Amino acid sequence: MRNYFQGLKLQGNIYVVLVLRFLLAMLLYTLCRLGFYVFNKSYFTDVTADDMLRIFVGGLRFDLSAVLYTNALVILLSIIPLQVRFHPVYQRIVMWLFYIFNGIALAANVSDFIYFRFTGRRTTADVFKQFENEQNMGSLWLSFLMDYWYAVVFWLALIALMVWLYRCIKLQGPMIKNKIVFYVGGLVLMVPIIYLVIGGLRGGFAHSTRPITLSNAGEYVKDPKAISLVLNTPFALLRTLGKTKIQKATYFTDEQQLSNVYTPVHIPVDTVAFRPDNVVVIILESFSKEFFGVFNKEKENGMYKGYTPFMDSLTQHSLTFQYSFANGRKSIDGLPSVISSIPSLGLPYFLSPYSGNKINSLASLLKPQGYHTSFFHGAPNGSMGFQAFMNLAGVDQYYGMTEYGNDNDSDGMWGIWDDKFFNFYADKLNEFQQPFMSSIFSVSSHHPFKVPQEFEGKFKGGPLVIHKCIEYTDYSLKKFFEKASKMPWYKNTLFVITADHTSSEIQFDESRTAWGLYSVPVIFFKPDHSLKGYSDQLVQQIDIMPSVLGHLHFNTPYVAFGRDIFRDDSVPAVFNYKDNAYQLLEGDYVIQFDGTKTLALYNFKTDKMLTQDVKDTQPEVKSRMEEKIKAIVQQYNNRLVEDRFTVKDISAR
Repeated sequence: MRNYFQGLKLQGNIYVVLVLRFLLAMLLYTLCRLGFYVFNKSYFTDVTADDMLRIFVGGLRFDLSAVLYTNALVILLSIIPLQVRFHPVYQRIVMWLFYIFNGIALAANVSDFIYFRFTGRRTTADVFKQFENEQNMGSLWLSFLMDYWYAVVFWLALIALMVWLYRCIKLQGPMIKNKIVFYVGGLVLMVPIIYLVIGGLRGGFAHSTRPITLSNAGEYVKDPKAISLVLNTPFALLRTLGKTKIQKATYFTDEQQLSNVYTPVHIPVDTVAFRPDNVVVIILESFSKEFFGVFNKEKENGMYKGYTPFMDSLTQHSLTFQYSFANGRKSIDGLPSVISSIPSLGLPYFLSPYSGNKINSLASLLKPQGYHTSFFHGAPNGSMGFQAFMNLAGVDQYYGMTEYGNDNDSDGMWGIWDDKFFNFYADKLNEFQQPFMSSIFSVSSHHPFKVPQEFEGKFKGGPLVIHKCIEYTDYSLKKFFEKASKMPWYKNTLFVITADHTSSEIQFDESRTAWGLYSVPVIFFKPDHSLKGYSDQLVQQIDIMPSVLGHLHFNTPYVAFGRDIFRDDSVPAVFNYKDNAYQLLEGDYVIQFDGTKTLALYNFKTDKMLTQDVKDTQPEVKSRMEEKIKAIVQQYNNRLVEDRFTVKDISAR
């Protein structure tokens, strides 16, 4: 065997060449990790040089697994002891397989340079279900490729480097002329090679070693938010394929003890008569709390005005919250959270095998009270699976782009422009018989961040491309309220305004923290101004449904994972799922728990950037919050698997 460097050529026998090709793939993955960091450096400001070294070294373990998976066929074709391996045509086939499989893997990695900003984590297999109902994927992809051309250039540069270095590796042989030695030796060598490949795929060789998963990345970081740096996207995709099924939890063996810690069963004891107010829930696409002036008065030395002048004025006559949060990072997380009080804990409810289970919702619970129910979304019908979810949630009527009936008012990408669709919404509400429960989901404050041509120059914008879109949607909401306020149903209506999730466009550093990435408005408004104030209690999207029901004095048992904010019989809390860990906010603290152990504990009120982990110095807080998140996970997982998201037997609460 001879392996030597000659000019720009690396030469060797079939096994040396295989190793060199493998190392080439590993190099490309490392460059992707570097690129991922550079493109998203603002999300990892606390990562030191020592941290980065640990991350890059630890990342090799996950790269190794991904490279072995994506190059399994190349490896197999290279180690089969056949003379044909050295034929030019055979090697050309191997070359193209290497290019294709690694090219796709690199594309997945580079795609997350951008998509990470939307989700806050590496892309997993649920992404395929997430977009399966989209009718305009071609135009969406084209738009993303054009707007994020620099990521495409990075990918093309990687492809060029891959091709150049691959061609520098030259195969010599066959170097063994004796056929018996060639075949027998080849078969013998296959055994240790396959053994090494299996060990690499599993992440270790010990008998007790389980195949590594996304959670193993926590071994190489001090801060859970850096887990995405350790991982690579092909690994995240491959490790979650076919493994999106929720597993039942067994933290508590006694059901009564479990319910004492946390229960989603609500048994109202309201003695006041039911109040049949209309309910309008407005869900704004990507409306981070940082866009509001009223919530950020201390920013920019007190000079920050924000980009929501109408909603800022509305909050002066509404009940709003200093600490209000989303339960997920995607639109498909937000809708079940708001309408049905179902959080996203690991796997979006939309994408779970149990998404056909019977569920509560504002619609299903209020219909028996004589309510007309509806949902409005200006996107093409079926987009994001919203229409299917609303059907399961018991909504009477769905209004999408088809029902709007004028594609000329479309933005050409996501759906009908917000000002046009909100105007349509007001007119339709005026046709409904009272009482009604209705919700609308806006579309315009989204990539590619455009406003209608007729509004060009109207909005001042700001340092982020989304700021003009935020001003435009805020303006559209203002026009909606101006029109609605003149309609007879308006004064008898409870309005709730929130966002589906925060924006991928971020201006302030604290908005990139584990709590800032979920910070969205939750606003309760009544035209008679009976709901008013600025509360410091913790509120989350899943609190909306039980709070609306509580305000109406709804008096029938139901299941909701949130709390009624108008009652004082439960501790305010917020929970979501980030970086493959459960996250719970309660009191002044936020805990991050991976299902087995606590990763970190912070006082997010005094330590806004979450730099001081206090899990070792606050054992009582850690123990209490760890017990609470375990109970939440067990209630969610087990009820989901057992189809118990509705009240069937109060004695089994």
